[in-house]
Amino acid sequence: MTVAQPIVRWRAQRAAHPVALVLALHGRGADESSLDALTDQLPDRLAVVALRGPIPVGPGFAWFENRGIGRPLEASLADSIAWVRAWLDATWPGPVYLLGFSGGTAMAGALLLADPARFAGAVLLSGTLPFDAGLPTIDGRLAGIPVFHGHGELDSVIPSDLVDRTTGYLAGPAGSETVQHLYPGLGHSIDRQVLRDVVQWFSSQALSLGDSAE
Repeated sequence: MTVAQPIVRWRAQRAAHPVALVLALHGRGADESSLDALTDQLPDRLAVVALRGPIPVGPGFAWFENRGIGRPLEASLADSIAWVRAWLDATWPGPVYLLGFSGGTAMAGALLLADPARFAGAVLLSGTLPFDAGLPTIDGRLAGIPVFHGHGELDSVIPSDLVDRTTGYLAGPAGSETVQHLYPGLGHSIDRQVLRDVVQWFSSQALSLGDSAE
């Protein structure tokens, strides 16, 4: 596991005093630029940064070694959690939202499950929580945390049993304040409707945080 500092991509700061940071986590084989079309649309009140995964894979990078799609190796995932948290805690002590796509959703879910109190909420797209990888998924683990969970109806990349398990956990035992979206006709991707829904969700979160700070 590399100990190098993460490669980061900050969006140009649009507010003098952002109310929170959005930490964007790309999918397996992609890089820190892959979610730009979405993150560029997020509210000005949010600072936005994308990290590059630490493990080279094909044309891009990954967050962890796995034993199959959506099934991280526990030791590799633990290393990446520690790596991301070390950078994050040294960089942004304030509220943080996680935004993950595909493998980035598993990474976002790992960070959230490892330390729910550290994060203000999460957007989990086209992926699965990292079950059976040494992280607690007990009842109430994510109590009160806002979560947006979106998945394409025709997504054949993420195993359906993991999608169902993620949906079921977030809808009940997790205790999170989860908004679920199943997108008809959508595969393993982000389309305009997903983008609109995510931007709207983040807009409401930014407004809520801003009001609470006033």
